[in-house]
Amino acid sequence: MEMKGAAVLVTGAGRGLGEALARELAKRGAKVVLTARHADSIERVAREIVAQGGVAYALQNDVSDKEGTYALAGAAAALVGPIDVLVHNASTLGPTPLKPLGDTDCEALEAVLATNLVGPFRLTKAIVGSMVLRGRGAVALISSDAAVSAYPTWGAYSVSKAALDHLGRIWAAELADTGVSFVSVDPGEMDTQLHADAVPDADRAALRDPARVAAHLADLLGTIEERPSGSRVEVAA
Repeated sequence: MEMKGAAVLVTGAGRGLGEALARELAKRGAKVVLTARHADSIERVAREIVAQGGVAYALQNDVSDKEGTYALAGAAAALVGPIDVLVHNASTLGPTPLKPLGDTDCEALEAVLATNLVGPFRLTKAIVGSMVLRGRGAVALISSDAAVSAYPTWGAYSVSKAALDHLGRIWAAELADTGVSFVSVDPGEMDTQLHADAVPDADRAALRDPARVAAHLADLLGTIEERPSGSRVEVAA
């Protein structure tokens, strides 16, 4: 998909991979809407993108908030036109330090699923119909190696990402031949606040730079039609 002029919505865009991807896609000529729970972070990023000649807007939203989903979809489309690319990047680990499943509260699991799984489901529902009508669109679901590997104490996050992967595959199967492509992306271990919260004693120098990952992800989105919809892709280092 051509990124120049594309209307893009990135969730969790106030820091980490979401911020880096918003910057990268704007650099490639996309019209980017950034959303996150904290307005100050996305407003800062949007201002900096605009100052560098890009097109960017900030819309505060919590993806776990059912009532805000359609308002977000409508506001984003009003700003940049019908959404061509939707990136589900917003994620939460749940309470840290991470706990074994036996010590995880049911409410904590529900909260993680609300952000990492149910939120993307709702937002896709709100946007994908327009993509189908226009016969084109791309939906990227940011996954994790924790979706396929069983790491002790990562239970809630792992379950949410495994389900997110399969959600993308089901959307792809149901919308086959509509022109809408789905992809689940494992970006690898990155130097982000989420990783620092999960593994505070990790060697930061050994982790991937979100900006480099974002460049690879932008390349992937640019050629997404060349892959089977519903694929799971590991971003190259």
